[in-house]
Amino acid sequence: MEKIKAFAGIDIGGTNTVWGITDLTGKILAKSTFRTKDFPDFSKYSSELATRLLTDVEKAGVSMVGAGIGAPNANYFTGNIEKAANLSWKGVVRLREDMERKLKVPVAVTNDANAAALGEMIFGEAKGMKDFIMLTLGTGVGSGIVTDGKLVYGQTGFAGELGHVIMVPGGRECGCGREGCLETYASATGIVRTTCQLLAEMNAESSLRNLPPTELTSQIIAEAATKGDPIALEAFNFTAEMLAIAIANAVVFSSPEAIILAGGLAKAGELLTVPLQKYLDEYTMQSFKGTFRVLHSALPLSEAAILGSAALAISEYKK
Repeated sequence: MEKIKAFAGIDIGGTNTVWGITDLTGKILAKSTFRTKDFPDFSKYSSELATRLLTDVEKAGVSMVGAGIGAPNANYFTGNIEKAANLSWKGVVRLREDMERKLKVPVAVTNDANAAALGEMIFGEAKGMKDFIMLTLGTGVGSGIVTDGKLVYGQTGFAGELGHVIMVPGGRECGCGREGCLETYASATGIVRTTCQLLAEMNAESSLRNLPPTELTSQIIAEAATKGDPIALEAFNFTAEMLAIAIANAVVFSSPEAIILAGGLAKAGELLTVPLQKYLDEYTMQSFKGTFRVLHSALPLSEAAILGSAALAISEYKK
């Protein structure tokens, strides 16, 4: 009996790496995780990852025909991770070359937000769409832009970094080395920075004043906003306005069918989307009003990274 064709989906994060084995339909046959930070040396990391993956493939009784990897600063064209700020492997890491040698199957590489966009297009909310933008609102802001059914990579392989459009010249310091980038305002860490600033500027009573800044999280702020905390509500309002401005600008150049939100901050639901829609109505150019929708990712947060990376492998296999 012929074995089921399977695809490895691997998501490399600054803290953890998650991976899984899926079939063509996106059914996850096996999955696991381990700490990326436990392997400061890339050679040891890739050997360990390959060993675990191949063991999982053997246990699942399937035939792996390709692998997709999503990682920070991963370049689809070169297959390399290039100068990722939140990984311990510095400089240029030859990710695709090393993993193809160890796994003995074709390996495709892209940044994590692009992988998320592919996952949404093949398995999620963007099925059937040819033009959409994926925004991942996590520790930072990642984005994947799909036009005419294809991811936008540009000549360098790094196009589509909406998280690093400058919203406020001379604004908040960003991990990219510049100031005022969108992710310093519209991410989980950005809303914490906004809340700290509001606590210093506003006199309103707030339960958040009882917490030291180091203990504030986007989840705590969301819980406070749900209870009507004025500081928390204003933090979401400001975050939504910054995000709306960025989306309105992106719509002008790409005219998408939808903006799809994912990530921890997007889980705040109407706390974010209600003021977001208000500001989109205000800032969207008249000729684009009513031409796009704001949707939430249909993929379970715990599986989205695996399915996105596997979708990359599947799309390359189908070519």
